[in-house]
Amino acid sequence: MHYLVAIPIFNEADTVNGVLRQVRRYATDILVVDDGSTDDTPKRLDAESGISRIRHVDNRGYGQSLIDAFGFAIQAGYDWLITIDCDEQHEPARIPAFLAAATRDDADIISGSRYLRDRVVNSQPPPDRRAINQKITEVLNRTLGLGITDAFCGFKAYRICALKRLNLTVPGYAMPLQLWVQAARQGLRIREIPVRLIYKNLNRQFGGTLDDPDARLLYYHEVLVHEMGAQLRGLMPVGPNRFRECTCSFCD
Repeated sequence: MHYLVAIPIFNEADTVNGVLRQVRRYATDILVVDDGSTDDTPKRLDAESGISRIRHVDNRGYGQSLIDAFGFAIQAGYDWLITIDCDEQHEPARIPAFLAAATRDDADIISGSRYLRDRVVNSQPPPDRRAINQKITEVLNRTLGLGITDAFCGFKAYRICALKRLNLTVPGYAMPLQLWVQAARQGLRIREIPVRLIYKNLNRQFGGTLDDPDARLLYYHEVLVHEMGAQLRGLMPVGPNRFRECTCSFCD
């Protein structure tokens, strides 16, 4: 299996080298997407050899960093892409579990969940984050029939041929909502595996108006409603037209 691990980063000078050191234990192909960091992150990355880098000249958003990682993995011809955050909330030691799930060939998106019943409790999230996650997850399950438990975990594995069927454009933190809607419409197979719930910095912020929980929830709802409306109107091409050049068995 030819796979890439991608790490979106914004101002992670304190953690980036340690996270990369751990990721290197499980992956040889690593991409870092630096979303316009203004701290010492670029200098820390300069000390890292053997990794691919995308550098945004300004901060374009978490969603855009992932979208760029998706495009890189597609263009490079990987089979799978694993995404992992750089704030030490995700354990690189779980990468083999994602790879093992990928080899079962029963999923196109393997999503980490911090809220499965067999998870190991390590810490508690900020109450507003947990409440918003629960509300959005319930809406997704009710409207799309996904049956997931964690709408916002960034620790995921994606089948590249499945990513080719999506048209993701939301640059901010609500991009996963667009992804879930399009994945459901495309009939992608979704599976969750447990990951540990780790919050080392309870004061970490989203930035701007999104630091207000009510504004953040409203933003998520607006993106979700807009994307569902777009899908109902058939604004996104579906079917094999989006990935004609792929010759793998999944796309045949």
